[in-house]
Amino acid sequence: MLKNVAALLLDEVHPFELGVLCEVFGLDRSDEGLPVHDFAVVSAEGPTLRTHAGFTLTTPHGLDRLEEADLIAIPAGSRFGDREFPEEALDALRRAVDRGARVLSVCSGAYMLGAAGLLDGRRCTTHWRHADELARRFPRAIVEPDVLYVDEDSVITSAGTAAGIDACLHLVRQEYGTAAANTIARRMVVPPHRDGGQAQYIQRPLPRNRCDTVGDTLAWMERHLDQEMTVEQLAAQAHMSPRTFARRFQQETGTTPYRWLLRQRVLLAQHLLETSDETMDTIAGRTGFGNAAALRHQFVRSLGTTPNAYRRTFRGPAALTEVA
Repeated sequence: MLKNVAALLLDEVHPFELGVLCEVFGLDRSDEGLPVHDFAVVSAEGPTLRTHAGFTLTTPHGLDRLEEADLIAIPAGSRFGDREFPEEALDALRRAVDRGARVLSVCSGAYMLGAAGLLDGRRCTTHWRHADELARRFPRAIVEPDVLYVDEDSVITSAGTAAGIDACLHLVRQEYGTAAANTIARRMVVPPHRDGGQAQYIQRPLPRNRCDTVGDTLAWMERHLDQEMTVEQLAAQAHMSPRTFARRFQQETGTTPYRWLLRQRVLLAQHLLETSDETMDTIAGRTGFGNAAALRHQFVRSLGTTPNAYRRTFRGPAALTEVA
């Protein structure tokens, strides 16, 4: 459980990425039944730091504060691609992972994890503009330039800016369940879930009027997750040819109809497992998987655990209290 969270800053930190960490882990939302973290902003380079936006910030916490953190999060900063990092900070990151803590980077914060050797042999990501340089600087890292975030057990890396929100909500969902992540997402007025494998950016620009041509179809799909769907059926629903529909869907959602539908079905299954006593066959029927075996197969593929194990985890007394 994440009780103690520290944001590790360097000079010329980017305020938005730091703000993401403060918003997700630093606010007291106990009035909504959410856990409260012992959150601290930690400086690796003196008590007062510059931001790249031209103002300064000061924190009383030094690197010793990292020794008790369950999660150390590193926001983006300027010149991370070619600067040196304080060896004391890199040692603290390595010790944290060795003792079982997790580390998370937002955007160019991944460079610091690479300098600590924590990306060696691991899948990782960063902002697409930095991906090639990250791979050159840390050749043992397995850089995936097109995804929103990558979760490699103790090391989570995310792409630029808003993808840090996705990675943080993913971690909240893992630790406290879907209800907690959705509550925070509603407070932040952001989508409750974008899959880590979703593309960072859409290759083709959207039309100038940014017309939402598949929005009604998405709403229909969400209301009918228990039904079989084909691209041909969905295209007819949207009054398009299958080829045009598939192209527009990719442009406007960043993923395919199949992947979008699968993820929504898994999310619904998670919710039902957390909040109901329905049987696996009933949940499989309500989520469009058909039977318990198919539900189990897709659940394991998507989340790396079985529906029964997931239910045991999130229906325990502690978990129920935290997300109530």
